[in-house]
Amino acid sequence: MIAVIDYGMGNLRSVSKAIEHVAPKADVRVTDDPSLVRAAERVVFPGQGAMPDCMRELRARGLYEAVIDAARDKPFLGICIGLQMLFDRSEEGDTAGLGVIAGHVRRFAHDLADAQGHKLKVPHMGWNEVEQRIAHPLWAGIAPNTRFYFVHSYYPVPADHALTAGVARYPAQFTCAAARENLFAVQFHPEKSAAAGLRLLANFTAWTP
Repeated sequence: MIAVIDYGMGNLRSVSKAIEHVAPKADVRVTDDPSLVRAAERVVFPGQGAMPDCMRELRARGLYEAVIDAARDKPFLGICIGLQMLFDRSEEGDTAGLGVIAGHVRRFAHDLADAQGHKLKVPHMGWNEVEQRIAHPLWAGIAPNTRFYFVHSYYPVPADHALTAGVARYPAQFTCAAARENLFAVQFHPEKSAAAGLRLLANFTAWTP
């Protein structure tokens, strides 16, 4: 069983449908039940929204400890703010995260500009190349510098740079994928990233850390 954690933030249906597409025999459940999260063989932690709201809802639904436990001992995939929430603290509302990964989450500067001096918008929205920094089973079959779809105003800064599995540029380089042991988490949206995103999700459903 693959649990897709529902804490009331974001459209989880697109994530669950994408997983069902790549793993039609899997039992995929969108759930806010901590006992189901604990019983699952694999856990997906997606979401959209503001960090303070997400952390509040996670606690209100009794999912806080279940997510921490899953991130420590099950094949675990974090998506978008499901990556950011794994860190110690975010600048968004100066909010404490789950503390699964040491580090913090920063906001893109208001005055971003490209090499030609053209102003860049925040949030960072659209397709961007991802440079794979480590060999990992979830990158299998995905070409280097493949484009994935992003929508975010904040990005993670791991304390241990060895955990950075992928980077993108906007315009400076930032961590967009982190990995260790049983955990892989991405800032981009694989469920919105066409064939490459589906391949990453398929790799996750077959991954045996």
